[in-house]
Amino acid sequence: MPRTVDRDEQRRQIGAALLQLIAERGLDEVSVRTVAAATGRSPGALQKYFSTKDEMLTFAAELAGERVERRMAGVDTALPLRRALRELILTTLPVDAGRRAEATAQLAFAVRAAHHPGLAAIRRQVDQDIRQALAGWLESAGHTAHATAVADAVLALSDGLALRMLYTPQEHEHLLAALDRSLDALIPGPGPDPADSSAGASSCSASRR
Repeated sequence: MPRTVDRDEQRRQIGAALLQLIAERGLDEVSVRTVAAATGRSPGALQKYFSTKDEMLTFAAELAGERVERRMAGVDTALPLRRALRELILTTLPVDAGRRAEATAQLAFAVRAAHHPGLAAIRRQVDQDIRQALAGWLESAGHTAHATAVADAVLALSDGLALRMLYTPQEHEHLLAALDRSLDALIPGPGPDPADSSAGASSCSASRR
């Protein structure tokens, strides 16, 4: 009996290849032809899964958002609040080669979203999902005062740091220190363990080599 191909898995593989293509060559280089070549398919075979470039972009943007949300969901929320927030933000930052590629694609989607209502809607929904999850978590941790405002500040901090890390990779350690100072203002409490800081710095250094 022929092996059944999982259509959803095939679409996810194509979406992952598209994200890598954006990271390496930019959004303007994305087409049915270039994505087909990147995945070892003919354009006709690719169109069995995505009929248009816009459909591919929309799916890839959703996939990128899912990746971030999945990493954030893996953070141990039993950690002290400030430390857990730091870990959450680190999941969104381009601290290694894989996340740098992902962040580059995310930035490209954000720029395109200014003129693409579909991508803008996806970006807003991802932000809203993360904001609600953060606010609910802050409230459950006892930080009920201004939980939504703090969640908004965390999102803004994450977005700003990710952007700066993309174009100033030589300043990763400085930007991680800025993260700690910002968290001190938002959530006073114990800072990161020295081992955590060293690990973050090592990842940043490795991503620049």
